[in-house]
Amino acid sequence: MQLTDIEPRLLLGPGPSPVSPSILEALARPTLGHLDPQFLELMDDVADGLRLAFGTDNTMTFPVSGTGSAAMEASLVNVIEPGDTVIVASNGVFGGRLAEMSRRMGAEVVLVEAEWGRILDPDAVIDALRAHPGARALAIVLAETSTGVQQPLAEIGAAVAATDTLLVVDAVTAIGGTPVAVDGNHIDVCYAGTQKCLGVPPGLAPITFSEKAMDRIRSRTVPCASWYLDVSLLAGYLGSERKYHHTAPINMVYALHQGLSELRAEGLEARFERHARVGGRLKAGLVDRGFTLFAQEGHRLPQLTSALLPEGVDEGPLRRRLLDEYGIEVGGGLGAAKGKLWRIGLMGHGAADENVDRLLAAVDDLFGSAAA
Repeated sequence: MQLTDIEPRLLLGPGPSPVSPSILEALARPTLGHLDPQFLELMDDVADGLRLAFGTDNTMTFPVSGTGSAAMEASLVNVIEPGDTVIVASNGVFGGRLAEMSRRMGAEVVLVEAEWGRILDPDAVIDALRAHPGARALAIVLAETSTGVQQPLAEIGAAVAATDTLLVVDAVTAIGGTPVAVDGNHIDVCYAGTQKCLGVPPGLAPITFSEKAMDRIRSRTVPCASWYLDVSLLAGYLGSERKYHHTAPINMVYALHQGLSELRAEGLEARFERHARVGGRLKAGLVDRGFTLFAQEGHRLPQLTSALLPEGVDEGPLRRRLLDEYGIEVGGGLGAAKGKLWRIGLMGHGAADENVDRLLAAVDDLFGSAAA
């Protein structure tokens, strides 16, 4: 296949999301060196934009050169030492991934679980924190991409802030679509991705570290197990020294810069309102067509809808027809939800009324042809 053979798709899955023409144009700007003064100035602008998106004043805020899973690994490998206790609150695939990464780093994992599609009871998470006062970190997912659940963090963050434990939060699907409020929720390490509500292609992963987290990193008794993701080394490149660490993905940073510029121009609150409005329209339209919303009522992400198909409908073949015949991509279930539901994203540039209309019209056609 040649690049010219690729047919466009309407990306309404759990990510990546549609990319605006201006962001695609930014990718095509002339490549600079990673130590060029122009590029370093651009990186500073990106850091400021990420602080706005995260809701933080943290100095150590930057894009990891990698996707969201790289930032997940960076968030853990910098604060965990072998033998540490780490509390992981899990109600889906990505909570499980936090637990697995922590184990691979030599941590003793205390797992707090909830049923898929339900939030984690803040009291249960806080009880685990009280039972393990020496825990190095408590890791939790704000926006669980595998289920469409939005986790309340205020009580948990306040409880962790009163201890020496670090609060690590996955905001990959949240950032740019719903509030993250890093400082307001007392989050110490928060990571995200560019390919969801920021509307930028995959390849970078925003991350931020509080001073509490940086103090812990500076006082490590053994070096960080990852050289590439070691924040103490990256600080030399991102700070005033501008010390070479690795070659940043220059043109991807251009794209992120443009995406953050679009976020600033729209305004955070307006962007949250847009995602909430179109997400609400989609949910109502699916219910009208016999779908059952999977995520717990009152805690549903507006930007990512998980929905069980009507009884008797085989989701896999129908999802493939949606792609082949209508050029629309939606996601299937993962893990315990595999084969049971669709995960539909209206994120970033894709959070638009015309995309809701196009998807619902295609569903009507597919259901009509299946019944014929």
